[in-house]
Amino acid sequence: MRTSESTPLSLHVQHATALLCVSASLSLCLLGGCSVLRDPFVPRDDDYARSLALSRLREVPAANYTDNRAPAVDLNNRQTVIDAVTANRMSYLARERVDLTIEDCRRSAIENNLDLKVSLIDPAIARETVTEEDNKFNSLFSLEASYNDSRQSTGSRVSTQGTKRFTIEPSIRIPSRTGTTIDVVPLRLERTEQQSEFAEQPQFISLGPSVSISQPLLRGAGRRVNMAALRIAGYNVQSAELRTKLELIRQLSDVDRAYWRLYAARTTLDVRVQQFELAQAQLEKARRRVQEGLSPQVEVDRALSGVAQRLEGMLLAQNDVLSRQRDLKRIINKPDLPIDAEALVVPSSPPDPVEYLFDRTQLQEQAVANRAELLDLEVQLAADAARVLLERDGTLPDVRFLASYGFSGLDENPGSAIDSMFDQQSRAWSIGASISTPLDNEEARARLRRALLTRVQRLTSKQAREQTVRVEVLTAIDNMTTSWQRILAARQAALTAAVALDSEQRQFDLGRVTSTDVLDQASVVAEAQLAEVNALADYQIAQIDLAVATGTLMGATKVDLDHTPLININDADPTEEVPGQLNTPQR
Repeated sequence: MRTSESTPLSLHVQHATALLCVSASLSLCLLGGCSVLRDPFVPRDDDYARSLALSRLREVPAANYTDNRAPAVDLNNRQTVIDAVTANRMSYLARERVDLTIEDCRRSAIENNLDLKVSLIDPAIARETVTEEDNKFNSLFSLEASYNDSRQSTGSRVSTQGTKRFTIEPSIRIPSRTGTTIDVVPLRLERTEQQSEFAEQPQFISLGPSVSISQPLLRGAGRRVNMAALRIAGYNVQSAELRTKLELIRQLSDVDRAYWRLYAARTTLDVRVQQFELAQAQLEKARRRVQEGLSPQVEVDRALSGVAQRLEGMLLAQNDVLSRQRDLKRIINKPDLPIDAEALVVPSSPPDPVEYLFDRTQLQEQAVANRAELLDLEVQLAADAARVLLERDGTLPDVRFLASYGFSGLDENPGSAIDSMFDQQSRAWSIGASISTPLDNEEARARLRRALLTRVQRLTSKQAREQTVRVEVLTAIDNMTTSWQRILAARQAALTAAVALDSEQRQFDLGRVTSTDVLDQASVVAEAQLAEVNALADYQIAQIDLAVATGTLMGATKVDLDHTPLININDADPTEEVPGQLNTPQR
């Protein structure tokens, strides 16, 4: 039977309820700023991603060019069509001309190419990973403070027992690069109050230092294993550098290719214009002969047909020039020559067709030694070896040697506690070991097998890539040889066709051949000239391909890739923005 002084059950319930309310209030104040609108348990609009309007996400707008229609042209009137095309040609010729050498284009690409700028950031990101891994072994300082108040009823007795304890414990954790961890507590302070009729000393203070050591014996033991992640990060930096170098070679080779393709397109346009002018001259000759009664009217019609045919070729060549120079503008990204500029780019570096004789075996070996892709594979193989070591270590049991040592003083006041701290009998030490291992370690073994398979796969890729590199070198040499022979053949064909055209023109003046015969022979001359132009451009491009195949660059040396963007971590964080009208976030 309970006495009237016993604690009723309702009092315990009240205490528990009050504790829960206090805890909930503190949580709401700390997490939500004591505001109903910032209740951490209630969703808010800014918790969700900002969203585009659904119409912009899902609807495809219809194209409408009605307002852009030009004045109609009578397609049945040949002179009107010729005048319209001639006006377009004159507008094209009125554009500003910008002369660029191939060296100017390469320099501008190195400084301004956007794809190259993106690639240059990769090594900087990889270097930050090295810094992150290297600083994992920095010491850690922590400070823990706690207050504990515990009470316990003595059962059937009326009195209760309780303890109030206030503790401050600073500590320093010192990890080593061999896996050892040392925890140092410079001075642990604990103040205790006992509320009990049986307590001999109701209040006392305990303070003293301690040190503990944890040394792994199997898993995580040794410098080689603990430094594996750092070595892998270092290999990733070199891999990023090589990929950036590869991107530089690709961009500069694209500059050279675009430059010579533009040269070919402009030379082709010159040939087409020359053929158009020749057809117009032939038309004037035909008209004079008809007026003089030396030729029938059909000769004028034949000449007009030749002019119309060459108009299309000239327009297509002109459009090809615009397209090729736009490609070059995009790659070099010259600030004063944007891709929408009306200026015409004129390649001022002429081709230099010189025959080369190569040692095929020597070039293959040079390519295998210099190609950035193969060097990247070598670096990745080294990283794979470090991963295998790391994953094999993960299959071992976690066995640790544990030891600790400390001493402390205990008394009613701090001064006496400090004095008693140096008492020879106030010492504490321990020594032991711990072991932990999964009952089924298949997960770690699977990671090890994956690492081994990745390395085997990369070894096979390296062999296959070496074969591909050798094929690329041999193919580039063959293309150069063939292009050189094409240049010689096209040059002879152009010279022979020009002689034949001169003969046809003299025969026309004598009335022995028609305008069609003259224009047909002019087309033969044009085709021979275009073949020579294409052979010259292909020869230059084949040299570029050979340089890329051997891991080198045409005319670009001492290129510095060390460009790290300046980042200030104290700058304001970027805002979450999406363009256009937003929807209200859906919950």
